Amino acid sequence: MTIKPLADHIVIEVSKEEEKTESGILLPETAEKEKPEQGKVIAVGPGKMLSSGKRIDPEVKTGDTVLFTKYGPNEVKVGDKEYLIAKEEDILAILE
Repeated sequence: MTIKPLADHIVIEVSKEEEKTESGILLPETAEKEKPEQGKVIAVGPGKMLSSGKRIDPEVKTGDTVLFTKYGPNEVKVGDKEYLIAKEEDILAILE
């Protein structure tokens, strides 16, 4: 099954964070973790529709690695994979 986002929505696969601290201590899965802020763009909608009827093309594209706001995206599960769906305004930067 594929996800086809609408309007200015973007589907993001979250990057797995290190399960280890900088000093080398392994963190258990039960440890409280911060929400992710970085991921890879899996799918991009056609863009935001203005009231004039003109569509604005999205600035991100499939395959980009992006930084996004912590609490903006919605978590969804499709099959056995988890994704985030964010509005383009929730994307803060593209990592190059």
